[in-house]
Amino acid sequence: MKKYINIWEYAGHILEATDKGVLLTTAADGETDTMAIGWGTMGNQWHKPMYIAFVRRSRHTKKLLDKSGEFTVNIPWGEYDHSIIGYCGTKSGRDVDKFKELGLETVPGETVGAPAIRQLPLTLECKVIYKQEQDINAINEENRNRYYNPESPRDCEDYHTAYYGEITAAYILE
Repeated sequence: MKKYINIWEYAGHILEATDKGVLLTTAADGETDTMAIGWGTMGNQWHKPMYIAFVRRSRHTKKLLDKSGEFTVNIPWGEYDHSIIGYCGTKSGRDVDKFKELGLETVPGETVGAPAIRQLPLTLECKVIYKQEQDINAINEENRNRYYNPESPRDCEDYHTAYYGEITAAYILE
């Protein structure tokens, strides 16, 4: 059962949870993957409710997201197993089926092909309507040095893409 919500009434919780870690889930070509994100925001753009998520170029989930153009944001609500976020933030879908390993129960999306995850029941369904690669030259020096280690060749090429997802459904799985 789904309890439909007004996202603006839950915005504070969603943004606070994002800072601590939530999951971004997508599906394409018969494969579903999820990853932990800690960078994201909500707002209005083009008179549409948006969730903007930031995904590094190297992530397996990014490949699927670029193909599907759809994702869900899976947010803790109430008690949950904190290790889920940690596991999904350290394991790649290239190497492991995170759903199988963690016993994650999926619920089909209503407006997108990506599922909701019962263990993180507050769900935003999003369709990408804009994406933008970050320009390293536009990032101030403090953030560039903090989040993109200039000593690491990987970090110097592995910037984020901002995915502007129009929120097409929002609910809590009950």
